Amino acid sequence: MQTRLYRPMVALVFSSLTACALLASRALLFGHARHLYLVWNLFLAWLPLLLALLLHWLQQSGRYPRSLTLATLLLWLFFFPNASYIFTDVVHVSPKTLAHFWPDLVVVMVFALTGLTLGFVSLYLVQRLVARRLGWIAGWGFVCAVAFLNGFGVYAGRFLRWNSWDVMLDPAKVTLGGLAWLAAMPQHPHLLLFPALFSLLMFVAYVLLYSLTELADGEARPEPVR
Repeated sequence: MQTRLYRPMVALVFSSLTACALLASRALLFGHARHLYLVWNLFLAWLPLLLALLLHWLQQSGRYPRSLTLATLLLWLFFFPNASYIFTDVVHVSPKTLAHFWPDLVVVMVFALTGLTLGFVSLYLVQRLVARRLGWIAGWGFVCAVAFLNGFGVYAGRFLRWNSWDVMLDPAKVTLGGLAWLAAMPQHPHLLLFPALFSLLMFVAYVLLYSLTELADGEARPEPVR
């Protein structure tokens, strides 16, 4: 596993540094610093991957109680929406400023694609753990459930202004806010549209990226000599 992760990790570090360099170049070129929040959001997008790696280490060591593994898995689930949340930062790119529109869009998209890939690698690692313990079908069922919850997590972050740590630090706020959102659903069914669409986006992106892992596996296996 460590050997297979080497190239993706190098690529993710390279992409993260490139995104930050583009943001710094934008500030120097236009003389003012905007979109600095992207650096923080990218840091949050790294957390699910680090937690997934911790989960793998806990499973391989076998020296720690199961409660620690479950707690790490819950933390991973709470922070996972941060990986794809960066896509919603396109709302800060205004077409009214045509001189900055395309540079700003490229900067945000590099951050967003890096976050999406961080989320993919993270989910891929956890899916393998689930599939190893419960089977292939359970692994993909887990992916569907996470994609579904991810849509609600991104919605909560963008529109309800929740943070991942609110679940632990302010559970009353999360509970009351969630109940209020559910209560408003019959009168405002469109509130379900964004979570549903973002869940679909996450699942489709994951399936596409997952298919590339099969391509890599195929290239790794040499053809038999005839």
